[in-house]
Amino acid sequence: MYRKILVPTNGSALSNRGVAEAARLAQALGAELLVLHVRSPLLEPHHVEGGALSDLGEERIGAEIEDEERKLLETAMEIAASSGVQAQTAFVADLAPYEAIIRVSREQHCDLIVMASHARRGVPAFLIGSDTQKVLTHTATPVLVVH
Repeated sequence: MYRKILVPTNGSALSNRGVAEAARLAQALGAELLVLHVRSPLLEPHHVEGGALSDLGEERIGAEIEDEERKLLETAMEIAASSGVQAQTAFVADLAPYEAIIRVSREQHCDLIVMASHARRGVPAFLIGSDTQKVLTHTATPVLVVH
């Protein structure tokens, strides 16, 4: 059946539910679990001379961002471990998270993607869009959507 499952996370309660579901499925199937975090490179703070960030220093700000990302991946690993699964983690920076998810899935030979979704409908779904919807639209890999 499925041998390698990819589950993206952003650290939110909703994405952690996706991690939990992916971990339970991986445990039941004896599959590998890969937890992926995708961050936009635009989220990195930029140094502005005389601005509030200039007092903090770019290294300190970068370290704080890395610490937050490490914590969210550690949380995902703990969720997986609670289901009896040893997960691997991956991190990438990309302007289009859905493209990174599809690319990593292909590169790592994942045969299932598990993603959480708010299940927005109508105008909000049209205006906001969702990475889950974009992954569903652009990948040939099966996708399990967790609400």
